[in-house]
Amino acid sequence: MARFERPVIRLGAALATCALAGCSATGQSVGRVVAVDGTACSSTAAPPVGMTVVTLAELPPAAISTLKLIAAGGPYPYDEDGTVFGNYQRLLPREPDDYYHEFTVAAAGERSRGPRRVVTGSGGQDYYTPDHYTSFDWISCGSQTSR
Repeated sequence: MARFERPVIRLGAALATCALAGCSATGQSVGRVVAVDGTACSSTAAPPVGMTVVTLAELPPAAISTLKLIAAGGPYPYDEDGTVFGNYQRLLPREPDDYYHEFTVAAAGERSRGPRRVVTGSGGQDYYTPDHYTSFDWISCGSQTSR
């Protein structure tokens, strides 16, 4: 399997939940869904207790672009995109070492990758960090937020 490919997992109940939310499930991981416009988000899973929830409409446009690349399976602009995220800060739920992967949310005019990332979980969760892993928001396809 190539470095950025994800295993295909059939979704079953997640697909039915997603259909009710106006999105479609991907074959890339359980729980991850793709909104009508091709943007990945984690609407079929419950967010971690106490974590801020953001909707797609609340994210910066560059984060939406990154989520669309994730939903499409790439190609990604940076070599580091799709690499394992270690969760060393322990701000995301504890999972096996290779559970989380990170993707750059590019900033216009930045020479480096900048601080913004989308982190995905193998269970279909999508998180946004605007501050290089100091805080995380759970990305939802829905219209409800917890801000």
